[in-house]
Amino acid sequence: MPTLRALSVLLFTIAFAVSPILSPGFNGFDPDRYPVPQIDPAAQPAGYAFAIWGLIYLALIAHAVWGLWKRRDDPTWDEGRLPLIVSLGVGAIWLPVAQVSPVAATIMIFVMLAGALVALSRSVPAPDFWMMNLPLGLYAGWLTAASFVSVALLGAGYGVIWGETGWAVVSLSLTVIVASAFIGRTGWVPFYVAALIWALIAVIIANLGSNWTIAMVAAIGIVIVAAILSSVRHQRG
Repeated sequence: MPTLRALSVLLFTIAFAVSPILSPGFNGFDPDRYPVPQIDPAAQPAGYAFAIWGLIYLALIAHAVWGLWKRRDDPTWDEGRLPLIVSLGVGAIWLPVAQVSPVAATIMIFVMLAGALVALSRSVPAPDFWMMNLPLGLYAGWLTAASFVSVALLGAGYGVIWGETGWAVVSLSLTVIVASAFIGRTGWVPFYVAALIWALIAVIIANLGSNWTIAMVAAIGIVIVAAILSSVRHQRG
């Protein structure tokens, strides 16, 4: 069974990585899919930040190959495989859904996030730190930011209460709260924090000169998650 799960991780990783090729032309949610069109939303990172997906795909493939080749029977590696398979399986069909339904895509991305966080939390004590923590950390960290961006777009796009800036503040706050709780519970997850900070810096850049409130909230978020990671590192040696 561990070998079958390791093989499944590799197959689902490949399916996930090739999904952009099979669903070309996706450049974010279509602004007109919302009752209130979301054109250049405040919560969304600057476009360059999405290049991290290239690194995430490569890292996940390396992780899957190494896991099947060298760690297929390792119980610590095997512990996180099922939630990762769920996350990657949903991720493999996420792009075509996102092109037609932001609501369904938002639900799906939280399933992806949940699977990624569980897999990462179970990987922290695993051998081969770079092959395990780097791919899963980058993947889960980016998904943490992306999931709550989707929430901000839905809230603002359907005209619920707060408006674009209000929803951006809510989404950034929830991102930092969830990330802080995860870091505090899980421990040393530097690549998770790196991906999250990458996203928050891109939010700052996207809002410089146009929405200083969001830029400041994102900057405060960076300080908080970095401080918590540093504290965890100090406490746990």
